[in-house]
Amino acid sequence: MSILILAEHNNAEVKSSTLNTISAASKVSNEIEVLVVGSNIQRIAKEISNYQHVKKVLLLDDQNFEHAIAEKIDPVIVSIADKYSHIFAPATTFGKNVMPRVAVKLDTAQISDITNIENENTFVRPIYAGNALATVKSNDTKKVITVRPTSFDIVAKEGGSGVVETINFNLSEGHTEFVDREESKSDRPELSTARIVVSGGRGLQSADNFKLISDIADKLNAAIGASRAAVDAGYVSNDYQVGQTGKVVVPDLYIAVGISGAIQHLAGMKESKIIVAINKDEEAPIFNIADYGLSADLFEALPQLSSELDKLNSIEK
Repeated sequence: MSILILAEHNNAEVKSSTLNTISAASKVSNEIEVLVVGSNIQRIAKEISNYQHVKKVLLLDDQNFEHAIAEKIDPVIVSIADKYSHIFAPATTFGKNVMPRVAVKLDTAQISDITNIENENTFVRPIYAGNALATVKSNDTKKVITVRPTSFDIVAKEGGSGVVETINFNLSEGHTEFVDREESKSDRPELSTARIVVSGGRGLQSADNFKLISDIADKLNAAIGASRAAVDAGYVSNDYQVGQTGKVVVPDLYIAVGISGAIQHLAGMKESKIIVAINKDEEAPIFNIADYGLSADLFEALPQLSSELDKLNSIEK
């Protein structure tokens, strides 16, 4: 059986979610082909061809595909879908936008956000905000699947010997066009792949107080996250949201500050390797899953933590 993977990139670099998806697909078959769609992306295609398990890279390099517009990408996938038993994409904003369109055009039931693969027909995915795992068996002849990147290791970037094949696609006139893109830029690690995440909740009380989180994150070289309550209150933008309706993270260290621990938030971070919670409410649900808990006023605890980190950094220097 052959597998097609839709690569996620920004025309400059490959997103790590693509490497996770290739790793997941390799559990089904080693006959893996990767579709790379964009503009001026020959270098990206060549890079992916060297990844472990990749047999072929299908390169569609066309200025009409410079921007990752789902309505333009899904016809490309559908046009070549007959050759593949499985079509994979990362369960990121990008993949979640494209793959449902592919599934409906192929008249198949999409299997979303898988976290494990038992065999070529059977997959595991979280349900009920991550409080249960469903084992799903698909009898469809063609399977459309999105992969939770944090549940699979990153595939090796070398060791492969894939070939690059250029393909063409005549894009018909559509009803969607690119207007503008606004992206938040930061020197901090990307939230979804960071080794350390420091998240703040409604307990911070204001956007100005979120600077306490930023200070700790800078000293730990960590990404910044937030609960939905903090986002809804306007403390930070929704790019920072961790949880069922935000990003799913699995860092080595997750520090939750002023976060009560609603199940929707836990769904996005409870698989973190070490969880530290700081909350003055001793009954906060976050303490039920925390490896280390501190019942204290965050406005006292964070300055003290910052001071201790300064001491450690000075010793290391």
